[in-house]
Order: sequence, then C-alpha cells, then structure tokens
Amino acid sequence: MKKLQVFDPALCCSSGVCGVEVDQKLVAFAADVDWAKKNGAQIERFNLAQQPMEFAGNDIVKGLLQRSGEGALPVTLLDGELALAGRYPSRDELARWTGLEASAAPVAAAGSCCGGGRCCA
Repeated sequence: MKKLQVFDPALCCSSGVCGVEVDQKLVAFAADVDWAKKNGAQIERFNLAQQPMEFAGNDIVKGLLQRSGEGALPVTLLDGELALAGRYPSRDELARWTGLEASAAPVAAAGSCCGGGRCCA
C-alpha cells in the first residue's frame, strides 16, 4: 500500500476542534484520515509547530516553504512525491491514492468532542 505524508501548518491539534474557531475543513480531514487508517492506509501527519525538523529535512516540503511560505501548507506527499499543496485532500483522493474504496460515511460533526468553542482536556 502506498504511504501518505501530510505536512500541516502550525496547529494546536490535528483534529480542528481546538481554540475558539473550529476549522470545518480540518475536522473533515481528521475524520477522513481516521477512516483511511482504520481501513489500512499508511498516513503520517507532521505539525510545523511540533515537528519542524520533519519539514526542514524533507527537500520537497522545504523547497515549497522557501518559494511560497506557509501558504503552501498543507503539503501531501505520496510515496515521497508531491501529490497536493495548499489544501487538504478529499476522502476520494485519500482512497484513490491509497487503493481504498471511498465510503460515503458521514464525517464527524463539529463539536462532537467539544462544545461552546472550548477544547476538551
């Protein structure tokens, strides 16, 4: 199976439900990654705030950041080659790239873990 690596911008968490404003795209992507992993996909995520050496040590990501700045993030690599930059992949893209059959299962609802704009502990 192919290996995906996702290089996230600086985030407090990968779920998208941290802080005051919930990022719906990040919530959906986190649910899609969870779905793909449960179905056998190999996906690694790296957070710029927590793992900067992963970004500096990858020539493709480093080059994109040097040319375009943090606006190039997120960056998705498929088996070490650039697959996508500037947005998160859809569930269909994750499925196609990893050889899974896409599912129409609903994504997690915003606030499923937290409510009122507060983050769970």
